[in-house]
Amino acid sequence: MELISRKVIVQKSAEALCDHLSDVKNFEQLMPESISKFELLSERSFAFALKGMPEISLEVKEVNPPHKITLGAIEDKIPFNLIGTIETIDATTSNIELLFKGNFNPMLTMMIKGPINSFLETLVANMETLK
Repeated sequence: MELISRKVIVQKSAEALCDHLSDVKNFEQLMPESISKFELLSERSFAFALKGMPEISLEVKEVNPPHKITLGAIEDKIPFNLIGTIETIDATTSNIELLFKGNFNPMLTMMIKGPINSFLETLVANMETLK
């Protein structure tokens, strides 16, 4: 399953946005209001839970500054990657698009497609407000 967010403009340079997203503690401010838990596990990983969803643990898998950051699930029970692709607009502005890639059975895909789409849209909407 692959889901792509809309592309949003962020008032940060590509380098600054990549640095911001590489610091996992910054994801707490990007989470939806329905978050029921956010916990730093290490400098490169965190766990979060949204109301009505199981807890998910993510870690930074790869950073290719300033244009790409990949987060991946720590557990194998729900294997997926969240890839942020960043493009430079000018010295103080960039845009980002998120790609969710997971390998799920058809039943699970049906159940999680809507909530994951909503989650991606919330993340990028909150990125739009970064200064």
